[in-house]
Amino acid sequence: MAKSKGKLFEKVYGCLIGGLIGDAMGAPAEGKTYREVEEKFGLINDFEGAGTDDSAIKLILVEAILENGGYVTADEFAKSFLKNKQKYYKLFYVPVRNMFHKIESKLTLPVYAGLGNMHSSSTAMSISPMGLINACNPRQAAIETYDVAGLIHAGDSTFCRDGACAMAAATAEAMNPDATVDSVLKAATAYLHKTSSDEMICWIEKTLKMAKDTGDYKKFREKFYKTNLGDIISDSRETVPCVLALFYLADGDPEKAIIYGANFGRDADTIGTMIGALSGAFRGVSGLKKEWVAKIEASYGKLQEISKDYGIPDMEAPNQIKIAEDIIKIINKRIKAQKECIGVFEALASK
Repeated sequence: MAKSKGKLFEKVYGCLIGGLIGDAMGAPAEGKTYREVEEKFGLINDFEGAGTDDSAIKLILVEAILENGGYVTADEFAKSFLKNKQKYYKLFYVPVRNMFHKIESKLTLPVYAGLGNMHSSSTAMSISPMGLINACNPRQAAIETYDVAGLIHAGDSTFCRDGACAMAAATAEAMNPDATVDSVLKAATAYLHKTSSDEMICWIEKTLKMAKDTGDYKKFREKFYKTNLGDIISDSRETVPCVLALFYLADGDPEKAIIYGANFGRDADTIGTMIGALSGAFRGVSGLKKEWVAKIEASYGKLQEISKDYGIPDMEAPNQIKIAEDIIKIINKRIKAQKECIGVFEALASK
C-alpha cells in the first residue's frame, strides 16, 4: 500500500481506489438479479481487471480538471471526451454516445448536449472528482457539478443531473474529517434544487427510509427489488438512492459497502463504483482491504483487461497515486484562491 502522506492524501486516494475496486468487483454482477448473483458466484468479494466505462469516464473528467486548473464546466468536459475518442469510445453507453456525436459533429453546444438523452447513471457514476476538488464544501460541489453534468443529461432527464450533484456533494462532505454517516447523507440532498430536483430528492428519502426501517442489507435488498426497480438498470433514480442506502447500512465502511454494492445485482458496477468512491473518501484508503489495494497498485503502468468484454484490447492501468497527488495540488490551489478572496473581503469590511 502507498505510504500515507497525510489525511488529505488518505481520503483522496481512498476515493479513487475505492471507486475503481467497486467498479471492477461489481462488473460480473451487472445485469443480473441478486439471486442470479448468489447462484453463479455465491458471494463476490474480489475483482479482476481495470474497471469499466464508469472508471474510464472518471479518468476523462480528471483529465479535464487537471488540464484546466481545477475549474471545469461542460465545455472542458466535452473537450476531454473528444480528445479521448480513440481510447475510450467503445466503452461509452447510449446517452454518452448521443452526447459525443452531438458535440463532435457540432450539432449543439456542450451546455445543451444533454437535452433529450436517454436517462442513465453515466455522470453520477464518474462524478466523485468534483467532490474531491470541492472537499468539505458540498454546496459548491453541487453547484459546479450541475454545469458539468449537463453535458450528458439535461431537460427531461435532469434527475440524472441531480443524481450526479447528490453524489458530488456527498463526496465533498465525506472528505470532511468531522463528517458522519448522517452528515454525508444530509449533504446529498441539501443543495439540490428544492422544486426542480424533487423527483431525485423523493427517491433518495424513500430509499433511505426503507434502509432504516429494514436495518439489514438482505432485507433491504429484497424489499428494494419489489418496489424500487426502474425500467432500465442504469436509471439514476434507482442507483443513486441505492448507493446512499447501502452507505448507511454499511455505516460508511468501505470494505462492507463495496461488497454490498457488488452483490446487489442490477447495475452493480455503477453501484459499486459510487459506493466505493464515497466510502473511500469517508474512511480513507486505510479503510479498504489491504489485498485489494495491493492488487490495484500492482497493476500501475501495466496492460490490463477491462472488467467487461467491450471487444477492445488491454489498456494501461493509470497510477492512481499520481492522480491523487495531482488532485491534491488542485485542492491546494483552490484553497489558496479562497484565502485570497477572504483576505479581500476582510480588507473591504475593515474600510
